[in-house]
Amino acid sequence: MADKRDYYEVLGLGKSASEEDIKKAYRKLAKQHHPDLNPNDKNAEAKFKAVNEAYEILSDPQKKRNYDQFGHAGVDPNYNPGGSGSGFGGFGGFSGFGFEDILGDFFGGSSRRYDPAAPIRGGDRNVSVTVSFMEAAKGCKKRVDISRLETCSVCGGSGAAPGTSKKTCPDCGGRGKIEVQQRTIIGVVQSSHTCQKCGGTGSVVEVPCKNCGGRGFASVRHSLDVQIPEGVDNGQTFALSGQGDHGVNGGPSGNLNITVRVRPDAIFKRKGNDVYCDVPITFTQAILGTKILVPTIDGKVDLEIPPGTQPEKVFRLRGKGIKGLTSYSKGDQYTTVKIETPTNLNREQKDAVKALEKLLGDENSGHYEKRKGFFDKLRDWVSD
Repeated sequence: MADKRDYYEVLGLGKSASEEDIKKAYRKLAKQHHPDLNPNDKNAEAKFKAVNEAYEILSDPQKKRNYDQFGHAGVDPNYNPGGSGSGFGGFGGFSGFGFEDILGDFFGGSSRRYDPAAPIRGGDRNVSVTVSFMEAAKGCKKRVDISRLETCSVCGGSGAAPGTSKKTCPDCGGRGKIEVQQRTIIGVVQSSHTCQKCGGTGSVVEVPCKNCGGRGFASVRHSLDVQIPEGVDNGQTFALSGQGDHGVNGGPSGNLNITVRVRPDAIFKRKGNDVYCDVPITFTQAILGTKILVPTIDGKVDLEIPPGTQPEKVFRLRGKGIKGLTSYSKGDQYTTVKIETPTNLNREQKDAVKALEKLLGDENSGHYEKRKGFFDKLRDWVSD
């Protein structure tokens, strides 16, 4: 037993792990290494057996106490430090949690016992699709390529090669369970385990189907035309019901989860359902006022720029934003004007600007309210 791994280590847990911690760890690892999902993988098969063995001990309160106190010797039927008898013979008929208990939780059965013939929901598939800003704002159709597990078209889901059929499992005789009696320090312990050779079905495939490797389902590629909903935002995910892996034993198919990636736009930015954009205007337009055309996701609209518009002035265009996935009304658009100062003036233009500056006068002329306010504060600060 020296080379036997610690059961807590096998499940990735510490010795203070609760019953729920043990169950969760087992669910995860048993599903990860299950032979049906890892065909012909000896390493996965060995890990699956180790995980199953660890859970068998740690999920049983009495076996767990013995293991915590005596280590592997406490649960080894060949270990008998006190002779052939035991003062705990009354536990001879005790049966702990089995592999079928946790599989019942896996597949959503109403009973704790795993029924291999019970309907099993198919797994979900995940895919991402990239769209432009306008495609996300207005909605669009995109084609996505997926691979999903479907009932094998060659063997019809039996897993057996055409012309052959499943055989009764030689390990359990078709019962799907194996009864085991073990002599431990607490007496004879009887337990029932799902047969690992047939997975509880009572039958095995002798000649596996070449298309699916005996699993009964195979990966099939599809191209789907998907409607991207209006107003979807970057990183949001929506589901297409029934477009995931096919179910088993008549169970429903899983979903196809589609995550949308929105490419950055050269003009628009989005915050929630509101849209933001910057529009440049000349300094003369800002001084005199004007009417400009502003882009929105619905097309260009007129925007009135009043005389004396200051840099970074923000104009709100109500209802020109985006309709969100769960809202009936649209957001707004916030347009910031960027006043552009002319460069590379010639002599005549510079003289004209100087003449204008002279006509406008200093901060006390009433044309420069912010400048006047600043110098008033500056004088107060110096006098203090």
